[in-house]
Amino acid sequence: MNLTENLRIALNGLFTNRMRSILTTLGIIIGVGAVIGLVSLGRGVEDFVAGEFQSLGSNILFVFSSVPANGTAADIEPITTNEGEDLASPLIAPSIEQIAMQYDVFGSVASGSRAVTLPVSGVTPNFTSVRQWTIREGAFVSQYDVDNAARVAVLGTTMVERLFGDKTLNPIGEVIRINERVFTVIGVMEEKAAGFFGDENEVVFIPISTAQTRLDRARARDGGYQISLLHVQARSEDVMERATLEIESYLSDAHEIAFQGEQDFTIINQADLLNSLGAVTGILTVFLGLIAGISLLVGGIGIMNIMLVSVTERTREIGLRKAVGARGADILSQFLIESLVLSVAGGALGIAFGIGLTLLGSFIINQLGSDIALTVTTDSILLATAVSTFIGVFFGLYPASRAARMRPIDALRFE
Repeated sequence: MNLTENLRIALNGLFTNRMRSILTTLGIIIGVGAVIGLVSLGRGVEDFVAGEFQSLGSNILFVFSSVPANGTAADIEPITTNEGEDLASPLIAPSIEQIAMQYDVFGSVASGSRAVTLPVSGVTPNFTSVRQWTIREGAFVSQYDVDNAARVAVLGTTMVERLFGDKTLNPIGEVIRINERVFTVIGVMEEKAAGFFGDENEVVFIPISTAQTRLDRARARDGGYQISLLHVQARSEDVMERATLEIESYLSDAHEIAFQGEQDFTIINQADLLNSLGAVTGILTVFLGLIAGISLLVGGIGIMNIMLVSVTERTREIGLRKAVGARGADILSQFLIESLVLSVAGGALGIAFGIGLTLLGSFIINQLGSDIALTVTTDSILLATAVSTFIGVFFGLYPASRAARMRPIDALRFE
């Protein structure tokens, strides 16, 4: 008996029990669709997280004061403006392109009857260059503003909305109060999409000297002023590690750090942080795929169950076919083909279902205002196809072999 004849008999058997075949295939459809949909979601999150870190700026290191790892130091020496200026010198740290300094003061920002309490960021003029963030309207903090500790402010679009009621409003020239001190709005930042770090548009930028002297007393031990955060831009990705070593060496000397673990500062490498989070999101994608794989396993068990029922129902047919000359291999291939048809058809429909699920998820996410992009990748389709085919062979093999091993005389006597 040739393969074509076996295929005809298998399809005829499935067509005879159409409803049962459809219900059996449904488990594979849902399983394959779930695998494609959840893997697309996981990879969308991976790409989204990577994009968020890329948007922080190019080749960025973040340096800030922190508790020493060994916990032996009694005091934490703050990072100062003098240290930031020294690190910006190519004689001390040749791997560093530029440094933007930031000093945060927690305060109340008000306009009329509206008020918001949040950290107000005093920054240097090169902040927008380092962080690759442009101005939508007006101007950013200038060196003149820093030199004169000017009472000027630059707002994020969320702050414009919260203070003036409409984020599209141009508030240039408007007066706001920060800790009861009058400031003039000189600019509005370009809007950033809400992402991994929350709403980055809920910010107020003022000259760093204004934050250090007018809103706080931030004089440091070396005659400079305290710094909350250094945004360090390395000259290229290739020298990120060298820049980290230069910063650590200089600050360790400046803070008189004698032993490893006593550093009262932390240096975060953007690339390392991205790799760490990439590993976490990669595990998340695998985990989501495994969860969806459970439904495929259930679908495979459903195929085995139905094939066993089919073998039992058709025992006399099997005995008759063997009695007229059909070999065990012919019976085996017949039931294997039935199982494969169920799984492959379910896999094909499951791919279509998974693509539809991904498109629906992408639409819903976009409606919620998120920038997570869901796309169906070729490897996820190939994986789902391979798994559904394997399920057809694996879960159909036992019922098929059971049918092939039947003795004709026993099969014909079966009631």
